[in-house]
Amino acid sequence: MILVTGGTGTVGREVVRALPAGLCVRVMTRDPVKAAGVFPGVEMVAGDYTDPVSLAGAVRGVRTAFLVTTRVDGVDDAAFVSAAVAAGVRRVVKLSAAAVLDPGADDLVTCRQRANEDLLRGCGLEWTLLRPRAFMSNCLSWAMPVRRERTVRALYGTSPNACVDPRDVAEVAVRVLTEEGHAGRAYTLTGPRAVTAVGQTRELGRLLGIPLRFEELTPDQARAALSGRYPPPVVEALLASAERQRAGAKAQVEDTVRMVTGHGARSFRDWARDHLAAFTQVPAEPGPHRQTP
Repeated sequence: MILVTGGTGTVGREVVRALPAGLCVRVMTRDPVKAAGVFPGVEMVAGDYTDPVSLAGAVRGVRTAFLVTTRVDGVDDAAFVSAAVAAGVRRVVKLSAAAVLDPGADDLVTCRQRANEDLLRGCGLEWTLLRPRAFMSNCLSWAMPVRRERTVRALYGTSPNACVDPRDVAEVAVRVLTEEGHAGRAYTLTGPRAVTAVGQTRELGRLLGIPLRFEELTPDQARAALSGRYPPPVVEALLASAERQRAGAKAQVEDTVRMVTGHGARSFRDWARDHLAAFTQVPAEPGPHRQTP
């Protein structure tokens, strides 16, 4: 049995889709009713990192687990690892972040990721760490201003980032979840080349067939925009991350996707071409009885 946590999230959703047919797969979600229509035929189980009883049920009979957590206090990772050890889970594949390797990264989010990695390494289970660079799908936050104003706004538009397609991260995860030989490994995952927000804007415009304008945000403007979505400590961590990117800390390219999957990492053009609809079609307003995962 393979358990996928975060199964309706950016990477988890792609992991479930990419797992070979015929495997016993279970997806842990806080609300199985809402998620039931996402993966027909896949077992959905209610699980909450803050509820030990639900966690125990989610990991029962599981051999390998894909672990995704988002809270920065570390409680979720500790709770899951404790439940996994008690249930006899053999292997945990943890979604971490490439920033843990940057000695200059001392923000709250990165420090917590390092602590979570240490927790997993010391728990007695087999482990594998996946350390992706930023996801190309982060650009979906530009969709509305692209549709309405033909404008992209971002901080430090000429700073390079070797961002990665979440589908490549998922394909690596599937290999690690279903093959032997990955225990005790840490894989840094990037795209095939470093790109900038200005370059991404230009590429999007070419694919859409329209001119797009890039508008540079000031740090204060970026802080204000982020503050509407994240708590203050996370906002400051993201701004510190942007400063490291401006200094070149995120430009290094790795060929790990090819090494693990046998094919090269997808380019930003590949990702954008497959997601153009997000930048051209207004999402439908949910009806009064519609449930969205």
